[in-house]
Amino acid sequence: MSVKGVITVIKNSRWYSADMTVFSCFACFLYALGHDGNVLNGIIAFIGILFAHMATNLFDDYSDYNVMLKNPRAVEFVPDVKCDYLRNNKSSINDLIFVIIFYCLIAMLAGLVLLFTAGKFVFWLGLAGGLIVLSYPLFSRVGLSEVAVGLAFGPLLFEGMYYVMTKEFSLGILLLGLAIVMFTIGVMYVHTLLDYESDKISDKRTLALRFNNKDFAMNFYWFIYSLGYIFLLVFVFVEKRPVCLAAFLTLPFVFALYKSISAYSSPENYSRDKSYLTVLKGAAKLMALFTFLISVGLFISLFKI
Repeated sequence: MSVKGVITVIKNSRWYSADMTVFSCFACFLYALGHDGNVLNGIIAFIGILFAHMATNLFDDYSDYNVMLKNPRAVEFVPDVKCDYLRNNKSSINDLIFVIIFYCLIAMLAGLVLLFTAGKFVFWLGLAGGLIVLSYPLFSRVGLSEVAVGLAFGPLLFEGMYYVMTKEFSLGILLLGLAIVMFTIGVMYVHTLLDYESDKISDKRTLALRFNNKDFAMNFYWFIYSLGYIFLLVFVFVEKRPVCLAAFLTLPFVFALYKSISAYSSPENYSRDKSYLTVLKGAAKLMALFTFLISVGLFISLFKI
């Protein structure tokens, strides 16, 4: 293990994906403030969730890298950016494991603080979150990574953060979480579409591969994002917050993202295409924009501007 290797792992924790955590927590934070939520508890919860997210990213790298070590054929189809810091020996597996443990400890420390400030139920919320983080590679290997993300970044994140801020649960926050998490799941699903060929070669089970038909898998993209808009409509109806409908302005970007995925995935273009990260980051930015526009609506409702 080396200091330089550890720093490299930290830099490669895919911090660009933190938008998903930042904007999800921000939307939840604003909603909880409207119900007299505890600001300090909300900030502590955000820190814990953020580092749990980064730990999950690195768990995924650990799993993927082990697959590549066991199946050299998979490397032929894996984009150059995937686990490049490990493949180029800039960091070791020990460096990676150290950073994962470090991130998990920060998340656990945040959970311990909230345990004393928000009550014993935080223990069960933290336990559920920890099990999902630690089991993420397993979920991924059996094609249930989207389920894991849906649980962790949907009901668990939103109800959990709302609880530590208000010591209550809420139907409204559940609906809000379901709307936003579909765009988070969308990021994960786009990832599996981009990795379709390499995952197929390495026998990795993903939701996209379970359809056993790439055209069908591509069309399922629309189902995921449609659910996000449907849950948003239900949230707006139940909570009477029509200004949150501004999030529908993201529709053109959903179409643009699909076009980018289709271009990347076409046989004539697929071969270590350098647009891999561009498309993946585009999915993350789409989720961030969707959640930001909802947050603007929540902010307006909060202060009744």
